[in-house]
Amino acid sequence: MLSSLSAWLVNPRRNPLARLHMNAVASRLRKYGLRYDDLYDPYHDLDIKEALARLPREVVDARNQRLKRAMDLSMKHQYLPADAQTPFRGYLSDMLALVKKESAEREALGALPLYQRTIP
Repeated sequence: MLSSLSAWLVNPRRNPLARLHMNAVASRLRKYGLRYDDLYDPYHDLDIKEALARLPREVVDARNQRLKRAMDLSMKHQYLPADAQTPFRGYLSDMLALVKKESAEREALGALPLYQRTIP
């Protein structure tokens, strides 16, 4: 019962409040030309850092360019036209799920992690 309620709460197709929240987030991301996956911080979670390291160089460069453009637009108090932006087209979720699956498998087997899990 609880899992079906939580699934209903976060599904924007079924819950109008989730749809409003998704539209609000999308409008803010479109203003600066960002995607939702750009909001993940590699310094906060080392799994995200590992997933970014496994992505192709062009994808990471495009992410860095979007972040630089967003900071520049924010400092200038300007916005991009909203017609060409796709904020929910993901590029990091599949690789992040793979990295999290591998780290969970390592923990289950009792192996040491491949990278130091300290947060700066």
